Amino acid sequence: MAPMPSFDDSLAALDARFLRVAAERRLPGIAWGVVRDGALVHAGGHGTARDGEDRTPDADTVFRIASMTKSFTAATVLSLRDEGVLSLDDPVARWVPELAGWGPLTDDGGPITVRQLLTMSAGLPTDDPWGDRQQGLPLDAFGRLLAASPTLVWPAGVTFDYSNLGYGILGRVITEAAGSEYRDVVRARLLAPLGMTSTAYEAESVDEARLAHGYVRRGDALLREGTDEYGALASMGGLFSTVRDLSRWVAGFLDAFPARSAAPGDPVSHPVSHPVSHPLGRASRREMQQVHRLIPFDVDPHAPDADVHGAAVGYGFGLLHMSRLDVGTFVGHSGGYPGFGSNMTWHPASGLGVIALANHRYAGVSGAVAEALEALVRADVVPARRVRPVAAVMQLATSLEGLLASWDDEVADRVFAMNVDLDEPLPLRRAAMERLDAASGPFTVDASRADTSTAPSDRTWWLRGTRGWVKAYLLMSPEPSPRIQAYSLSLVGDPSDRLDAAASAILAAGAHASLRPTWPASLVAGAALDLAGVERSLLAGAARFGAMSLGLPIAGDGVTESTWELVTERSKATLRVAVDPATGAITACDLRTAYRTAPAEAW
Repeated sequence: MAPMPSFDDSLAALDARFLRVAAERRLPGIAWGVVRDGALVHAGGHGTARDGEDRTPDADTVFRIASMTKSFTAATVLSLRDEGVLSLDDPVARWVPELAGWGPLTDDGGPITVRQLLTMSAGLPTDDPWGDRQQGLPLDAFGRLLAASPTLVWPAGVTFDYSNLGYGILGRVITEAAGSEYRDVVRARLLAPLGMTSTAYEAESVDEARLAHGYVRRGDALLREGTDEYGALASMGGLFSTVRDLSRWVAGFLDAFPARSAAPGDPVSHPVSHPVSHPLGRASRREMQQVHRLIPFDVDPHAPDADVHGAAVGYGFGLLHMSRLDVGTFVGHSGGYPGFGSNMTWHPASGLGVIALANHRYAGVSGAVAEALEALVRADVVPARRVRPVAAVMQLATSLEGLLASWDDEVADRVFAMNVDLDEPLPLRRAAMERLDAASGPFTVDASRADTSTAPSDRTWWLRGTRGWVKAYLLMSPEPSPRIQAYSLSLVGDPSDRLDAAASAILAAGAHASLRPTWPASLVAGAALDLAGVERSLLAGAARFGAMSLGLPIAGDGVTESTWELVTERSKATLRVAVDPATGAITACDLRTAYRTAPAEAW
């Protein structure tokens, strides 16, 4: 097995990835950075910040960040909520009088709320690219637009539909609730406390020498654009910022995990990070990163023999939450604007984040950011926090192992919750444990197989016996003194020589995807076995998984059937083989992709 890349190796690959996207998309300039443990640990740049000038972008080059601004708007709303100034369930018309004349789409609906604007579920239609041209709309013109009742296409609170106009309205909510102009509120509540001195809503407020110009290509010509002034829709996309400043913003969201206790007013920090002092509480920063409105599930385009990358995606408050099968949770937001394109994405479980800013219309850097972050996570350069069972679960697991070795009524009464006996009488449970012990006991913890937990309240682990394993699982109760509310003990027998040989022969038959596999002549197929189906499965498996060999058994009694994890070149797979012990005929052969779910992460 090839050694895992070092962090430096991973950063070199990341730089190469951004250089490729710059060349492929013909970007005038791009800057990028990596956040680790609360600090900007790596930055790079390529091209030019201004056409015709020798100004390679770096961590301090100022770009317009477009819709990444929405996270600042949402955070400001939450800061006002946390102070009791407003409620997320306030009707928006309370703060923006022009909405008083808005009726619901249907007469069974209610008024649009602040929460619905935050989560893109107010019923307004998607407005890219129209909204991207409204940045500099004068405030009085915006008021007239709202008073004229823009078109609604959904009942409020029903579905996600990305709305720049909705975040423009939130800017007016902030102005009215805070009593100051939107940009001044964001500056006072977020930018100044975080030391984001290169982040502003007007180009004139940042060092002109560090300002990137925005462009669009017309054939081979590079034309400057993206110069709108501050206006009514600045709250949806008007900020200018740098990789260095945004690293502080990203670090603040990463610092919200894991949840932990700290004295009020103390600087907060990741256990292994640089301290992060933040004006918005950790609970509110976590709240922003949760799914508040689901977006339809999607699957990335992929080659037929490649692993499937799917994501459950939802919108939080000014941020996207993506739960991916391969690497777990990503959070972030992109920005696309005339003249500029950007993205910031982070992985809460590892404390890693990647940022990229470019000075070309829409730019298309989001895919490169996700790929770069995925590569860092896959390389395990910063091990992700995993879910650990609480101490009570570990104590209960020891008690369950003791009952398997030697049943004790007093121990059973003490560690089982009241529902356990009702769900299945304790005498039956005792008899089942005694049968397990007689079949393959005594058992000891198998440290070669990792234990797992989907939540701090459960544990799955393996015990090794004389002729097989027991796969053990328990779930504790929510009582003040937790007990076992559910458990399972599943015997997995050592596969017999006959089953082992049959499974190996079947895998050998499908070893070459270029040849149609044929059923091994040494094996007798049962009358009900679909040989054509097995051959198709082996052919597809060879293409999908590459070379396959038997790993550890994960199910089956070992005599009539066994299921193995397979060792493959790509993805994860299992093979189940069943045999008629009387005749030796193979009665079942199932090659399957393994069950997969997003990694359990410690929040």
